[in-house]
Amino acid sequence: MDFNPSPLARQMCDRLNAFIDRYVLPYNAAWHAAVQAGDYPPPFLEDLKALAREEGLWNLFLPTLRDDEPGTRLSNLDYAPLAEAMGRLPWAAEVFNCSAPDTGNIELLHRFASPAQRAQWLQPLLHGQCRSAFAMSEPDVASSDPTNLQTTVRREGAERSGAAGDTLVLNGRKWFITGAAHPQCQLLIVLCRNADADDSADPDSHHRHSMVLVPVGTPGVEVVRNIHVLHHHAPEGHCEIRLHNVRVPATALLGDWGQGFAMAQARLGPGRVHHCMRTIGQCELALQLAAERALERHAFGKPLSEQSNVQEWLADSRIEIDQARWL
Repeated sequence: MDFNPSPLARQMCDRLNAFIDRYVLPYNAAWHAAVQAGDYPPPFLEDLKALAREEGLWNLFLPTLRDDEPGTRLSNLDYAPLAEAMGRLPWAAEVFNCSAPDTGNIELLHRFASPAQRAQWLQPLLHGQCRSAFAMSEPDVASSDPTNLQTTVRREGAERSGAAGDTLVLNGRKWFITGAAHPQCQLLIVLCRNADADDSADPDSHHRHSMVLVPVGTPGVEVVRNIHVLHHHAPEGHCEIRLHNVRVPATALLGDWGQGFAMAQARLGPGRVHHCMRTIGQCELALQLAAERALERHAFGKPLSEQSNVQEWLADSRIEIDQARWL
């Protein structure tokens, strides 16, 4: 198998790296200063986004992008090295409209949204006019297996014969919901357990959940707090959210009733690749900084780079990063 990037991926990666070096990296200190001062997102971010779109470095993650939609259509394989390049600077992805969780949410809407849902939510996300969050994880169950989720959605207004209900009502608690604290976050895609699912009667646990599109300002939606992760405070948030009798129209159902688990897996597949590659980008930067430090720092009469243990550690890191990239 040939693990080398395709000619298209190399060309796009060269353009992306040149853009980051010229326009994004010089703003890194200003970005951190603005976030520290509570000015998030920084005002210059929109200018960078407009420039990236003009340069054709926009919506790079979506293999099914249509000709009439903004962005550049790339396969997951071609996008992978670009995700690695963006990962070197954690806030860079937003410049190119390639931030999680929007990437996965856009893919969900692209595959499963109705025409009305596409107009209301997909188009603004594709144009970078708003942000979104994906509300899956919960505090009281092992959320790594989505079949355990307990946040419920029930259908109301189904008294009329044959009607499926004209209102959806959500109740539950979510946490570590990335992006929910972003000032521009307008949409929650909530993975819920169907209230009419009967565990004893239905042994198929993979058809008991549905996805619902919930505007952030809907009554009953409470963003409780932005949870620190290993003492790291993310300005966009990894939030705890309470849903108390949240009522949305039945047209807010994304896809089919009971298909939430399958849709979540479709969303998470490419997302896992994106996350891994961004992490590899951070690892590459860490190794680069370590190698430079080893050349600068002297101990016991010689540079660290001449110490056999340091050489071995750097070599091990090189091997581990390459293994991870190939995987």
